[in-house]
This record gives sequence, structure tokens and C-alpha cells, in this order.
Amino acid sequence: MSYIVKTLPQYDYIYLGDTARTPYGTRSSETVFNFTRQAVEFLFKNGCWLIILACNTASSEALRRIQQEYLARHYPKRRVLGVIIPAAEEAAKISKKCVGVVATEGSVKSGTFVKELKKIKPELKIFQQACPLLVPIVEAGEENSPAAELILKNYLFPLIKKRIDTLILGCTHYGVLEQKIKKMVGKKVEVVNEGKIVAEKLKDYLARHPEIKQKLGKNSKIKFYTTDLTDKFRMLGSKFFGKKIVPERINLK
Repeated sequence: MSYIVKTLPQYDYIYLGDTARTPYGTRSSETVFNFTRQAVEFLFKNGCWLIILACNTASSEALRRIQQEYLARHYPKRRVLGVIIPAAEEAAKISKKCVGVVATEGSVKSGTFVKELKKIKPELKIFQQACPLLVPIVEAGEENSPAAELILKNYLFPLIKKRIDTLILGCTHYGVLEQKIKKMVGKKVEVVNEGKIVAEKLKDYLARHPEIKQKLGKNSKIKFYTTDLTDKFRMLGSKFFGKKIVPERINLK
């Protein structure tokens, strides 16, 4: 979200973190859909016209159903977008031959990154690596620990051996680890950070969809909501956003 706010500071934003039920990456598809639907409903009821699912698991497991079933039935004029397609488009554009993907178990199992990359550039070789320990490491504030270094090497080494030329950071949490990852994979590997790409793609989307753009509030207001109000969420949210945040706890159902 921080990249989006920096790129488009004039708009109003609501950030909702479902911290009581994370991580989504190990949940079933039906559970991920139900959790995502509840979050989308809350945001629409609080005046949102456009929602970005800043979760790769939700984008891969729930987005299509949300768009085709839920929106069509309840909010046909509003929009929900994901983060996978923008990242896939960018990776396909810059990759010469071989793309690596680091993501949650749910995103890897869904195969969504592979499908989207192959749609754009069928000749690409794609290698995925599930990284179940990275989200807990980031959320615990341990990204600079020796353990994090060893775990990252363990996840990245198999992809490096495949001689990837592009690496997608397929989870928004991984942006915190971007510099460490770049150092490990080397200068010959282009690293695609979803946050940066999604911000630019959103700017372009709004330019092409004035019917949505005109519905958005333009007072530069930001509200933070969470399903589990903890010091860890305040710390992590402040780290992602770049300044202290004051979240409000809500219940989703």
C-alpha cells in the first residue's frame, strides 16, 4: 500500500489487515474465498469503489470468484483487482528465458503465476519455490536475523541453480526482504517487487477507467483496520507504510 500512496497521494485509502486469520497461504481455497469475501464486503460498506487484494493467495484463490460471482450479484459497478497479473506482465516483459517465483504455498499450488506468465509468453521457463517461513519471519521482525539469512538461501539456491534471469517476489511481505534477495541472486537477475509494479499499473488503470476514478475520494485520508489489534501489527504496519500508524480493530463475518 505504501507504494500506491506514494504514487497516488491525492486519493483516500482504507487498509484492512486480517491479522487474526493470517497466514492465508496454508488455508483451503474455500476458506480463502470466504475470508476474502468478508473483507471485500466490509470495505464496500465503508465506501470503497475499488479494492486491491494485496495478498497473492487471495488473488490466486479467490479473485476470479469474487469478480464473476460476488460482484456481478451484489456490486456490479465496483471493482476488485489483484496483484498477480501486474507482476506477471512485468516479469514476462523483462525476462529473456527463465522466471523464478517465490511465493506462499497456496499461491504456488494454485499455479496462477505459471498460467498468467504462459498466457503472455508461452516460451518462458518458470520455476516456483514455496516459502512458508518467510511471512512468519517478517511478521516477527526477524528479517535481519542469521536464521532469516539461512532460510532465504535455502529457498533461493534451487532457483539460482536453474539460471533464472528474473525473480518475482510473489508475496507482499517479501518486499521487506528485497535488498537481501537482490544481493543473494546477483545483479544478473531482475527482481520484480509487486508493490512497485501494482502502484504504476493502478495509475494506468485509473487513467483508462474514469468512471471508477471519479468515484474515489480525494482528500488524502488514510484509515487502518485490523482484525486483531496487536503491537506486532502496529510495528509491522509502520514498517511497511514508512511511518507510525494508528489502526482500529474490527470483526469480519
